[in-house]
Amino acid sequence: MHYRFLAMVRGRTSARDVLATRVLVLGILVVSTACVHRRRPPAPSPRRVPMPTTTRPQAAPVPAPPQAPTSGIQGETGIASWYGHPFHGRRTANGETYNMYDMTAAHRTLPFGTQVRVHDLENGRDVQVRINDRGPFVEGRIIDLSFAAAQAMGMPSTALVRLELLGAETPGIVVSEPGIFGVQVGAFRDRANAERLGTAIASRYGPVSIQIFDRGDAVFYRVRVGREATEEAAEQLGRELQHAGFATEVFAVRLN
Repeated sequence: MHYRFLAMVRGRTSARDVLATRVLVLGILVVSTACVHRRRPPAPSPRRVPMPTTTRPQAAPVPAPPQAPTSGIQGETGIASWYGHPFHGRRTANGETYNMYDMTAAHRTLPFGTQVRVHDLENGRDVQVRINDRGPFVEGRIIDLSFAAAQAMGMPSTALVRLELLGAETPGIVVSEPGIFGVQVGAFRDRANAERLGTAIASRYGPVSIQIFDRGDAVFYRVRVGREATEEAAEQLGRELQHAGFATEVFAVRLN
């Protein structure tokens, strides 16, 4: 009977141990599985792949057509004056009959037929004129407007202006032809005085011409020296003539 009791105790102990072992193994598996799930790195978020872009080739800029060069300085600034009587009805330097009611002007070096917009820097107004005469031959002045042009711009006598060169009046007028420039050194009512000055200058400074100018109330004889290819060369000649004492005021002027 003693032996039978021991066997029963051993049997119960073994069954209890087996059950405990099973519970322990199951707990270990659960813990291990939880650890594995905790240590697994999160799945990477899907990255947005940029759509391929196609760059259209930029069209090359179309260059602006070159404008025909013209004599004179773009943006020339100075004093403008105007003229009417007694010049009305007289011949201009290009052979036209001066009409003080036309939108014209005189300039010393711009080619005949050049269109110029004159901006009055004092009152902000402007006017467009055509060059058909030579002048003004007064120190500091750069353009002489017709009576009508001065009235349109509201200019009572003189005004500070800026010149905007617009080109030729018509395609038939070539304003880029090579110019011939001289220097006006004086204007005399007595032709003999003009000829004496011209003779004295010609021996040292080249060709001299005398131009007859009918102002309406009097006739003047203008003495002009040289035939230069550029306005700058004519201006240099004028400085030499002044230095030599042949003139106090000199004006570069286009002869053609």
